[in-house]
Amino acid sequence: MISAQNIMSVWSTAELEAIGIYEVTIDNSNLKDEKYYINGQESFTFADGVVTKSFGTATAKELDDVLWAEGDADMPEGVSVGDVKIKGIRDGHKATINAQAGSLLQATDWYVIREADGGTAVPANISTWRASVRSKANEMCTAIDGVADVDALAALYTYTNTGTEEAPVYTRPLGEFPQLGE
Repeated sequence: MISAQNIMSVWSTAELEAIGIYEVTIDNSNLKDEKYYINGQESFTFADGVVTKSFGTATAKELDDVLWAEGDADMPEGVSVGDVKIKGIRDGHKATINAQAGSLLQATDWYVIREADGGTAVPANISTWRASVRSKANEMCTAIDGVADVDALAALYTYTNTGTEEAPVYTRPLGEFPQLGE
């Protein structure tokens, strides 16, 4: 007996199409990374026996906060001029970097507390590493502040092979946090 669950694998393409079931081809040419873009609406077309799912044009998300301006037609009642209208993604990326740095530092916070409470010095390698994590976080946030648009922000996170095919080394413009012991 054929169930609805296995009909797609048991029936031939011709049998499925005879009852109006077609395989959907997906056209992702307009689909962009949802971290940086609002993708256009999905649509389906049927031509020459092929169903194609495609997406409308993607719109870049706002890089920085957009504020309500005097006379904005869509300003809701009770909202003041200068209140945030759309939250930009730049600040979120910087908050993520700072949270990652904080998380890395948390494992060695006890050294700092021990020094403050009892006077036992933080080992030099720990102090140096903690300073390098804070420095790298600042460097990353500065790079994020320096981008002019969403594509440039996305490019900071894009890994490329800076080595060879035989010995690949993948890096990104934003860089990586230092590891303890490096």
